Amino acid sequence: MPFEAVDGPSAEIIDGKSIAAKIKSQVASEILKMKDAVGKQPGLAVVLVGERSDSHTFVRTKMKACDEVGISSSVIELLADCTEDEVFHVVSNLNKDPSIHGVLVQLPLPKHLDEEKILNVVNPEKDVDGFHSFNMGSLAMKGREPFFIPCAAKSCIDLLLRSGVEIAGKNAVVIGRSKLVGLPVSLLLQRHHATVSVVHSFTKNAQELTREAEIIITDVGVPNMIRGNWLRSGAVVIDAGTNAVKDPNRKNGFHVTGDVCFEEAVRVASAITPVPGGLGPVTISMLLSNTLDSAKHAYGFV
Repeated sequence: MPFEAVDGPSAEIIDGKSIAAKIKSQVASEILKMKDAVGKQPGLAVVLVGERSDSHTFVRTKMKACDEVGISSSVIELLADCTEDEVFHVVSNLNKDPSIHGVLVQLPLPKHLDEEKILNVVNPEKDVDGFHSFNMGSLAMKGREPFFIPCAAKSCIDLLLRSGVEIAGKNAVVIGRSKLVGLPVSLLLQRHHATVSVVHSFTKNAQELTREAEIIITDVGVPNMIRGNWLRSGAVVIDAGTNAVKDPNRKNGFHVTGDVCFEEAVRVASAITPVPGGLGPVTISMLLSNTLDSAKHAYGFV
């Protein structure tokens, strides 16, 4: 079915930058209180393997955000052809370091490394990305609480709630099922009592299912895949896509775009996150918040 624009006002643009700024301000304030009370500050360490330009850009963004709120940060860089044992050794040392409260392995890893095995070496109590099997499993089980929830998924729910979107009882479609966003956000939506469908590469009626949704969260990794004719009028759209598209006109050689065709979706949805400037900044702020929470737990600071 071809896309037909809906006449009338365009969607509310959910301003992730302003929401992220509020979260960062709260984190910075709590860190100052921690320093005054116990003379300590949170510490985050990032393990960065290889030379992917997008990964290096994302890590620099995280380090800058840490500096802005008072989190001590460090990056341990390993060559792209390093062995799993080398990565295990680095992560194990960070697990033992009492000044490090958050350990993050930047994804994706080179193909010869077992991502799941490496992520599960991280101490679950320092797993501020929330990808350890203990944390993911606890998120899935009723009556259990993970130490940490994956930052992007947590940010999706936060954006919905801050935008005044009622989740309980709503039909929600999550497009994609990765451990970064799709899987954990589908579990979080269920915790908030939404009726959740997960659309993936084997779904036969993906567009039809999506058109029934009142809340749509995308995590596909395909630029502009979700067109305006995938959406019902008035849907709320959270675009978790961070697709690096080659762009010779940019200094770093690429620009970031989402999974949703913004120009079409903004004329159908009631609210939508832009890319960039939507989910991304909030996700970084959630990482800071998780790192602070880990430090508070370590130092018994309430």
